Amino acid sequence: MTEPSAITGYTLHRILGRGNTSLVRLATNSQGQLVAVKIPHPETLAVQDAAERFGNEVRLTLQLRHPHLVRAYGGTPFGPHAFLAVTYYPKGALNEQLADLPDRTLPLKQALRLLADVASALTYLHHQGAVHQDVKTQNVYVTEEGRAALGDLGNTYFVAQGGKTSGSPFYMAPEVYQGELTSSASDVYSLGVMMYELLGGDRPFNGNSYEELMVAHMTRFAPSLTLVNPLVPRAVGRLAELALAKRPGDRPSADQIRRALLSALGEVPEDEVYEEDLKPEAEVARPMGRHAPAQVRAAAPPVNTEPAEEPEKSGRWNPFRRRK
Repeated sequence: MTEPSAITGYTLHRILGRGNTSLVRLATNSQGQLVAVKIPHPETLAVQDAAERFGNEVRLTLQLRHPHLVRAYGGTPFGPHAFLAVTYYPKGALNEQLADLPDRTLPLKQALRLLADVASALTYLHHQGAVHQDVKTQNVYVTEEGRAALGDLGNTYFVAQGGKTSGSPFYMAPEVYQGELTSSASDVYSLGVMMYELLGGDRPFNGNSYEELMVAHMTRFAPSLTLVNPLVPRAVGRLAELALAKRPGDRPSADQIRRALLSALGEVPEDEVYEEDLKPEAEVARPMGRHAPAQVRAAAPPVNTEPAEEPEKSGRWNPFRRRK
């Protein structure tokens, strides 16, 4: 079997990227818009977990709508003609843009703006009762106007339905390393890592293996962000530090971080207004994730984790990677 050469309603163009699970092609939809079409490999559809993850990404990307979430234009979650058409971002993902900078540091105002957009997207997801589980620069896409959109909802789930614990080692909260259930606080922790990365020039914890990263996230404390970069507003720096609290209950909400970032930009933070509240397709309450004893000890790696090496050096596929 090979990937389909045609998808009804879309004219396929050049390949934007190819990864272990999917192919992404530039396409034109029936309205004449350029979009990115993600097509799972036949081998992906043949593996139940991988096929379900792709189907989940299609379903939730179509269902969840927010200015700072990657927008879906169409898709089929399952079957031989499965695909997902989303906004095309010529600039690629945020991690690519950071890699192109000499010191991997954005201008302060630009960094604050992108982080505020991601915090806004998370505020919306958490308001809907959803957990993203994979907040990182590789999943943030930047528009020509310099605004951010959070994507890759394959690991996202509604709390009422439950889901598999997942994450990426550089951004995972201590409770995820322990194999405990994820929550909105786990997303906030990942956002805190991004705050250090964008405002301080580096992630707060690094390591050359999964085990080294686990020890760092579970036992070490990040330096003061305002000491790392004195230009960072004190309120923002303080919330970044609190976002990395070892205990989920000690972390601020995504909305608190959003408000602080907007204030730092000189804007008056307003309440997020949503046209409608989305509900899970099935309100079935059941336990989430895998549970480990309360004491600090290593648990089996969560499902769908990434290798511990630097993602930008690992050859990991980016669905909107620019062609060199």
